[in-house]
Amino acid sequence: MSKVFLLSTNISTEPYPVYPLGMAIIAGALVAAGDEVLQYDFLAAGESEQGLATAVAGFSPDVICLSLRNIDNVDSFAMEDAWYLAQAKELLAVVRSKSSAPVIVGGSAFTIMPEAILDYIGAEYGVVGEGEQLVCSIVKNLVDGLAVPRLSDGLSLPLTMEQMVSPLYDRDIISYYQEESGQINLQTKRGCPHQCVYCTYPSLEGNRFRPQDFGAVIDDIEKVQCDFGISSFFFTDSVFNDAQGHYLAFTEELARRDLGITWTGFFRPQGLSREELRFMKSTGLYAVELGTDAGCDTTLKGLKKGFQFADVLAVNEACIAEEIPAAHYVMFGGPDETYATVAEGMGNIEKIATNVVFAFSGLRILPGTELHQRAIAEQIVAADNSLLMPAYYFSPHIEVEKMNEMILATFKQRREWIFPPSEGQKRLEVMRRFGYRGLLWDTLVSFEKGRKRGLKK
Repeated sequence: MSKVFLLSTNISTEPYPVYPLGMAIIAGALVAAGDEVLQYDFLAAGESEQGLATAVAGFSPDVICLSLRNIDNVDSFAMEDAWYLAQAKELLAVVRSKSSAPVIVGGSAFTIMPEAILDYIGAEYGVVGEGEQLVCSIVKNLVDGLAVPRLSDGLSLPLTMEQMVSPLYDRDIISYYQEESGQINLQTKRGCPHQCVYCTYPSLEGNRFRPQDFGAVIDDIEKVQCDFGISSFFFTDSVFNDAQGHYLAFTEELARRDLGITWTGFFRPQGLSREELRFMKSTGLYAVELGTDAGCDTTLKGLKKGFQFADVLAVNEACIAEEIPAAHYVMFGGPDETYATVAEGMGNIEKIATNVVFAFSGLRILPGTELHQRAIAEQIVAADNSLLMPAYYFSPHIEVEKMNEMILATFKQRREWIFPPSEGQKRLEVMRRFGYRGLLWDTLVSFEKGRKRGLKK
C-alpha cells in the first residue's frame, strides 16, 4: 500500500466555487487499488500555504499528485491578474519544502499544454487525459522503483463505461462547497463530438460521447444525499443534451429513482422542446446554462457551432414557457466579427427576453484548436508562442475598445445582461452575502408568477 497526497490547486470561485471532481475520481481509483490517500483542496482549506505544508509533513506521502483545473479565467479584461500557473508553481515549492516524494501533475488545464506546463512548474511526471488507471499504475511503478515516462498518455485509449470510477468525496472538503455553493458536480458522460473552433473538450475527453453507467451515477447522487445532506447537483458534461439522446435515458432513470433532487448543467441551445424541458423539470431541473457563444449566424458559423440563432431563440422561448431560467454565454470579437455583426448580435440578444446573458470580449486562444491556427495565419500570435500566458483572438475587422463600447451601451439597459464578466462576479457576491447558494444568476430571472429562485443556506 502506498500513501498518496492529492492536491487540488484551483482557487477560482468564478462564477461559483466548484468541487474538485477530478481529484475525487483519482482518489476513488487509488483507494480501490488499495492505496491510502489524503485529499487536500487548497481553496477549501483557506488558501493557507502553512496549512498545506503542515498537511504534507504530517502525511509523509510516497507520491504527490497535483491537479490543475484552470490555466486562467478566460476573461480578456483580467489577463495576467487571473493566471493560475504561477500560484501552482508556488504550491509545488511549498510541497517540496516538506517532502521529497515524486510529483505527478494532471487535470484538464494540464492536458491542454502538458509539456509547457510541466517545464514551467518543474514537476517530475505528468498525466495527459484521463488519469484514474494511469495514476494507479504510475504510483505503483514509482514505489517499486521502476522507470516511469515523464509524460503518460491517457488520450489514445479512452476509458470504457466499465473502467470509469466513482468519485470519492471528502467530508471536510464537501462541507466547504456545501456552505459556499450548496451544490456538488458530477458527470453523466465524457467527450464531445462538436467541432467548435476554440474548444479543447474533444482533445481532453475524446471526440465522441461516452456515457457512464447511469445507475452508478445516480447511486453516487444518492450517496452524497444520504452522507452529506446535499440534494443539488451540477452535471459538468460538455453538453448535457446530446443528439444521441443519452441525456433522456439518464433523466428517465433519474425519474424512476425519484430522489427529490434539484439539478442543472451545460446545454446546447438546439433541439430542446418544451416537452423535454417539462420532463426534465419534473426530475429536478431548475435552470440551464446555454453555450450560445455568438450573437448572429455569421459569427456562429465562424465558430463552427452547427446551429443558427433561430435555434437559440426557440430554446429560449421553450425555457420561458416552462419557467426554467436560462443563462446564455456569448463571446464577441471572434472569427468574422465586424461592427455590423456586433450590431446584429445586440439586436438578437434583445430578443432573449427575461433570461440572463453573460458577454465576453475576445476568445482565449488555446493550442491545438482551429482558432489557434487561424490566429497564427492572421498574425495575432506567433507560431512559437506557448500560450501559457493568456492570449486572445479578436477579429481583425474590429477595434476592441469600440466593440466593447457597443456591448456596454446595450448591456447597461438590463440588470440580467452582464458585461464585463467582473460585473457579474460583483452581483453574485452580493447575493452570497444575502445567503443565496447555487447558480445565483437564476435569481435575476423573473417570470410572470414571480416565483422566487435560488438556494438559501
